[in-house]
Amino acid sequence: MQASVHTYDLESRTGEVLLDTGRVLPFSAPVMEASGLRHLRVGQRVSIEVDGDPEATGTRLGRLWIVGIGADEVIR
Repeated sequence: MQASVHTYDLESRTGEVLLDTGRVLPFSAPVMEASGLRHLRVGQRVSIEVDGDPEATGTRLGRLWIVGIGADEVIR
């Protein structure tokens, strides 16, 4: 699934993404750390996986990445 970065705090490495449905989901510093990314900018498109139903109350991001960059990048 894809989303757009809605907010990002460089100091705390936390933020929120905006799903195409208009739903806002938060992500924690451990999710950002696991992504391998150093920075995000508001409006940037990212791929995400959620823990549970993306439309359910309390749902959070389980994984965040940019295809070809970060956690999914294969070094040969």
